[in-house]
Amino acid sequence: MLQNPWGIAIVVIGLLMFLGGLTKSEFVVYRVVAARTRLIWGDNVHTFYIAAGLIVAVFGVLVAIGFIGK
Repeated sequence: MLQNPWGIAIVVIGLLMFLGGLTKSEFVVYRVVAARTRLIWGDNVHTFYIAAGLIVAVFGVLVAIGFIGK
């Protein structure tokens, strides 16, 4: 079923983005990217990461099952 390991990696990245935004994480990597994103999105930075993380995770699932990338 899972034909592309890159798809799994994309799903993991998307879920980390989603969880970071949902919990307003204090993890160093998340704080660095959130600080850069805050310049554009302001106080909505965590909402942005929740939405973007879900979109990236769905894209990763589509890549992993072979719907995208063949």
